[in-house]
Amino acid sequence: MKRFFSHIDSTVLTMAGLRILSASIELTAAILMLVLNDVKKAVTINSLLAIVGPVIFIITMTIGIFHIADQLSYAKLLFIGLGVFFILFGIYK
Repeated sequence: MKRFFSHIDSTVLTMAGLRILSASIELTAAILMLVLNDVKKAVTINSLLAIVGPVIFIITMTIGIFHIADQLSYAKLLFIGLGVFFILFGIYK
């Protein structure tokens, strides 16, 4: 197993780990909703998930962009930043 992870870029491993963490949080929340069996509590849990998703997205994108920033021009970085902004704007508006 250690040999498998040695071939994976540390940035990619970090990004994938954050996504696994996010998926674990989502799955735990879904199971908790089923166990509690209450609509009000389920809505509360769901509202907390609305915070977790974008935070994981921003952190993952930031890690990836920092890693490839030296390979991209400023114009491309600007377009990536605008893309992330529009995604977040679309989520919250």
